[in-house]
Order: sequence, then C-alpha cells, then structure tokens
Amino acid sequence: MRAADPIDHETWSDEQAATTVTVDGHSVRMAYRDAGPTDREEPRDTLVFVHGIPTWGYLWRRVAPAFEDEFRVVVPDLVGYGNSSAREGFDRSIRAQEQALDGLLADLGVESFSVVAHDIGGGAALRLAAHQPGRVERFVASNLVCYDSFPVEFISSFGLPRTEGMDREEFVGKLDFAFAEGAYGEADPGFVEGMKAPWLREDGQRALARAAVSTNTNHTMEIPYGDIEAQLLCLWAEDDVMQPVEYGERLADDVGGEVVRLSDAYHWVPEDAAAEYRRELAAFLGV
Repeated sequence: MRAADPIDHETWSDEQAATTVTVDGHSVRMAYRDAGPTDREEPRDTLVFVHGIPTWGYLWRRVAPAFEDEFRVVVPDLVGYGNSSAREGFDRSIRAQEQALDGLLADLGVESFSVVAHDIGGGAALRLAAHQPGRVERFVASNLVCYDSFPVEFISSFGLPRTEGMDREEFVGKLDFAFAEGAYGEADPGFVEGMKAPWLREDGQRALARAAVSTNTNHTMEIPYGDIEAQLLCLWAEDDVMQPVEYGERLADDVGGEVVRLSDAYHWVPEDAAAEYRRELAAFLGV
C-alpha cells in the first residue's frame, strides 16, 4: 500500500474512461477510473470503490490510489453522478445503480471482485452481492444505506421540484453545508471544490434533484441480506448522524462480519479519517 497527496478533481476526471451500460433498457454513459500495474503476468484481484449521494468517484481520492500497486482498482461514477451521464430519462435509484455496476464490471471483464462502498453506493453493492452470491469476495461497508436507514431528510430536500429553479447562491450554500460543514474539523478546500464541481455545471441542479428523488427505502428493505456470502467488514465512522453505526452492527449480525468504529469522522469518512481508513482496509485485504 502506498499513500500520496490526492490529485485534483480535474486530473481525476482527465484520467477517467467511459463505457455504455444499460439501465431498464436505456443506454447510459458511465464514467470510471481503472488503474493499477499492467506489468504483471498473473491476473490481479479487482477492488471496486463505490460512492454515494451527493458525491462521485472523487470521494475516494485519499484511499483508492493507495491500493493500485496490489489491485486493479476500479472507481465508477454512478449513473447520474460525476462524469457519468446526467441527462433526463433514466432511473438513478440503487436498483438502477445495481444494473449499472453489473454492466460496467461485465464490460471490464470482471467476474469476482472485492468492493468498498459508501452511502447509496453501498446499497447498490449490497443488492448485487445478495443477488449474485459468491461473486463479491470481500465487502467493506462504510456508512452505507441499508434496511430503513434512508432517505435522509437533507438529501430528500434536494429532490423537491424547486431545486431545479433554486437561486444559485442558495444552491451553492446547501452544497457548502453538505461538504464543508459536514466534514469533521476544517474541510480541505480541494475536497469541497471537487465534490461540488459536477453539480455546478449546466443542468447540475436538475441532475441532483433527479438523483435525490430516486432514494427509495423499499430497495434496501427487499434485500435478502442472508444470501450475501462475502467476507464483511463494516468500517464505520461512529459519529455519523446520517447513517448511524447501529445499522452497521445490524448488518454485521445478519451477514456475519466485524464492525470497526472510526473516531473523529462524520459521514465523509474516507476523507475525514483517510489514514486510519487506509490502514484498516489494508489489514482486512491482507496487504
């Protein structure tokens, strides 16, 4: 494992590739980062990092690159997020994101893999792990949605029709509240700028409204959690009020796994507690 200063969000975007996935019969562009050494003769294990709402793959800027010496590291932008298509006309729910993730991994030739997942990205990954038992080898759950832990009122407020026409200053203020005020301690300006960037593009407010209105408790309540065969680690920020650690404990009880509580971190745990997060993840992965 290696650690380095995070790259800026423009460079991260420049290093992404894209493919087309199918969601409910709709062809949708999905952006992703695919990195790791290419000089090995034997196949490398694949490690997939999945973000949630209202972030994108750049959420993992301090964590994912640290594992590129040992793994093929794939970091997608969920459809409707980041540099993936954010047009009208397709679902952004975790049910749809499960389809998108499955399509991306099929396109990349990935059969079995390990996953590190946060927020609604975790909900999508849980669905995939339950519906395709044995495919996910190791599952790291970080402050993700499960059972009836979501929607969160603050995110739901973005799903109201008024978001699309919201005054720009008010909209930016809500994003600043989410990313700057939502950090543990003083937020890194590069993180805040990077998280906000996709939503500040033309039609970004509408795109966030469509993403927020797609959060649906039924899609996590219907998961057959007992069918998940992956080795589970709940790596959870214990001070998160949006996705309380009790949900991680319930998930570990149902699936069978360990809960590691990270202190001095809120919901953006890969950013708030990056060094400790990397250490715990490396230990779990055996690197």
